[in-house]
Amino acid sequence: MTTALITGSTAGIGAAFARRLAADGHNLVLVARDTKRLQDQATELHDRHGIEAEVLTADLATDPGIEAVAARLADRRSHVDLLVNNAGFGNKGRYLDVSMADELTMLKVHCEAVLRLTSAASEAMRERGRGGVVNVASVAAFVPRGTYGASKAWVVQFTQGAARDLAGSGVRLMALCPGFVRTEFHQRAGMGTDNIPGWMWLDADKLVAAALTDLARGKTLSIPDPRYKALMGLVKVAPRGLLGGVTSRTGRKYGPQ
Repeated sequence: MTTALITGSTAGIGAAFARRLAADGHNLVLVARDTKRLQDQATELHDRHGIEAEVLTADLATDPGIEAVAARLADRRSHVDLLVNNAGFGNKGRYLDVSMADELTMLKVHCEAVLRLTSAASEAMRERGRGGVVNVASVAAFVPRGTYGASKAWVVQFTQGAARDLAGSGVRLMALCPGFVRTEFHQRAGMGTDNIPGWMWLDADKLVAAALTDLARGKTLSIPDPRYKALMGLVKVAPRGLLGGVTSRTGRKYGPQ
């Protein structure tokens, strides 16, 4: 049996990955900040699917939290075959309305943690000649939309660049770029969602199924829905000035900064 480590596993996309991978027979290492939620999740997945679910409480906004997860990924005695870097959050407010401390915390979680954990996992996987990493980004990576979009753009560029460097090693890396997904994300950030059109919402379980299919096919970038693929196609040809104005107005209504 293979083992997958999922950060931000107790809710949203992370929880959907945990459900799907457990159902497919993978053992899990579940990572989040809330020990009680992790323990409840581990018990449920073990009882339902008969897999082993290890709990690792860690705050990826801190060096000790990142170091604890990196050490688990580097453990050659109990190796991890798939890493899902899913932990993340959004800040409510426009640039300069959000405190510098909150901006830096976002970059710590979205960029530094992703870099350090991907590196720890990839090094161990390269030694074995197999493994996979899914770094959860966002379609916000492709539009000029403040710190959140910039951090997710970094995730995409880093992941695809690292994938090229590791080509032929047996290690697959993929950036996953969903749109709006029905999770706790917006609620935790204090963002209203009443104005988001119904067609823009994605189902987390379907998203994960599509992402795992893309990973198996060797893709380095996954936009797992035809609607968002079409939108991103339009983004590529839209004038940057027009795009910036539209995304600024849309972001203030619908998304994180």
